[in-house]
Amino acid sequence: MSNTTDTGAESEHASAPEQDSETVQAAVPQEHTPAEQLARWLASLIHNRDNGTLAELRRPRMKTDAHIRAGWYAPAEEQREIFERVAFLFAVYHQGADRPRRGYDTLGAAMRRIGSPIGRGPKDAGASRLNARIVSSRSIPWRHLQHAVARLRSCEKAPPAWSQLVEDLLLWTDREAKIRYRWAVDFHKPWQARKTAASRPSAPTDKNTQKDPT
Repeated sequence: MSNTTDTGAESEHASAPEQDSETVQAAVPQEHTPAEQLARWLASLIHNRDNGTLAELRRPRMKTDAHIRAGWYAPAEEQREIFERVAFLFAVYHQGADRPRRGYDTLGAAMRRIGSPIGRGPKDAGASRLNARIVSSRSIPWRHLQHAVARLRSCEKAPPAWSQLVEDLLLWTDREAKIRYRWAVDFHKPWQARKTAASRPSAPTDKNTQKDPT
């Protein structure tokens, strides 16, 4: 998962109108994936305090203009529902928030943050039951995903990476992708194994690797 940022290509282009087309094209940032575009749009709703659109997204039983806008980021018609419903989950998590959280990790890894100081993730009975229901479902378990996001919000813990969540759900029924298995592994991975992997020489040394980038 990677987070991309604007590079100011438009301002560079405006200040140098004599540049040839190849130079201008090189200054333009690479196009974001559809999932990243959705995540950036959702974050902009928080930045712009567009509470009306966020409220519309929290009404899953109604196909509002907000849901339709979220669905337009889907590259294929059959994928619209996933984009619309992840937008709903984003709005649920950010209800009352004054800044967006892009999150990090898969949902399986994010669920390790659910619980209390007594125990989180596999050590929390509620989180374990919820994880088991999610990864055992052959179809996308939207109700359980909403519960997981709501638990992360109530625990004041970072959500999963929204763009990663979209990409994982797009492959939910792909046997080769093994999304459910990967989420289960991420949820149950021992803390020591996570620390060991992060301390390897080839691993990133950024101190904020395990922190919410926002």
